[in-house]
Amino acid sequence: MENLDTAARTLLAKCMGAKEGESVLVVDDDRDNPIPPALLAAAKDLGLEALRLTMAPRERSGQEPPRAVALAMQGADIVLMPTSHSLSHTRARHAACDAGARIASMPGITVDMFARTMSADYDRVAARSRAVADLLDGGKTVRITTALGSNLTFSIAGREAMPDTGLYHSPGDFGNLPAGEAYVAPVEGTAEGVLVVDASMAGLGVLSSPLTFTFHEGRVSRVEGEGAETLRNNWKAAGDGADWVAELGVGTNDAAKIIGKVLEDEKVYGTVHVAMGNNAHFGGVNNVQYHADGVITRPTLTVDGNSIIEDGVTRF
Repeated sequence: MENLDTAARTLLAKCMGAKEGESVLVVDDDRDNPIPPALLAAAKDLGLEALRLTMAPRERSGQEPPRAVALAMQGADIVLMPTSHSLSHTRARHAACDAGARIASMPGITVDMFARTMSADYDRVAARSRAVADLLDGGKTVRITTALGSNLTFSIAGREAMPDTGLYHSPGDFGNLPAGEAYVAPVEGTAEGVLVVDASMAGLGVLSSPLTFTFHEGRVSRVEGEGAETLRNNWKAAGDGADWVAELGVGTNDAAKIIGKVLEDEKVYGTVHVAMGNNAHFGGVNNVQYHADGVITRPTLTVDGNSIIEDGVTRF
């Protein structure tokens, strides 16, 4: 528990830049989770006003929280969200940032992940993330290839890349913890080709065998492999737009490892991830209540023919 307490203090003091007298709201959906109490205790030690709201678990990532939670988020200086499913791509999170809240999303975080990844050098993670965002910004055509058969292209023309630095010190700042990626919303309708997801998939965990996605005009035309039927059912439940390509991300955190939790998996240094579903809150136009990432190891990633990663070896 000492490591948990240290991680909680690091999160608030280093990552969130918490100042004495600020208000902290912890939103969670599991009363037995030891992370929220550790955050509340650390907040008290740092002289912060802390509140915990425990809601019923959402059915999927991107689904809105209760209205009372959404309103409380808008009134806090800092919002921490160690929930089962992600609230990142919701109207509630977006409105809270617009109101000035600094927000860290932690969907699916475990005690081990929390204690281990908060030991990362977040100044270094931030520098890498900004460097990748700079490489993506201004680019037009992205290509992802792998030895397993990936060959996917799409446009990012006119889209702004975002660095997920882990340092959320200014009003409206938002990102994940653990942090460590740069991400961008591909232009809708432009994704063409094949993507083989070999590491993990949100909602499925670590993959025992790869999932193969075929894309046409920006959306999944076919998915094959173990778990494919689950994905199709999830897309059907979420509604139109759930199978659109939503995000390209590049992992920049060398303390992260593949564990089957996309929150950490997508941050692994030298990986890329591609998500389907919502991207309306980071430059896209798809506002479906669904967002799921697939993580790819040893990718070759190019932007306008310039390499950012070559067979898993980073060029940043």
